[in-house]
Amino acid sequence: WACEKMVIRTIVQFTMPLIETDLLNPSADLLKRQHKKKRLVQSPNSYFMDVKCPGCFNITTIFSHAQTVVNCSACTFVLCQPTGGVCRLTEGCSFRPKAE
Repeated sequence: WACEKMVIRTIVQFTMPLIETDLLNPSADLLKRQHKKKRLVQSPNSYFMDVKCPGCFNITTIFSHAQTVVNCSACTFVLCQPTGGVCRLTEGCSFRPKAE
């Protein structure tokens, strides 16, 4: 009765293609280029920064994706112009991202 139903099983071996990037430990450059929600650990693209006015050397804190024109509080010099994403600093202004 067991001889009536003989099933021949074939073993097929699949070889996984080699991936050039390590999925568990992606590089910092790869994470920076990915969408903020597709990263291994989600993190925003925006940040606060200290901008130094070239006229009076006063330091003002600005959001990186500011949607309005930001003026210096001391001399009313325009520090940045809004764009669709990251704001454009006026020529001569220097900045540094604020520490978390």
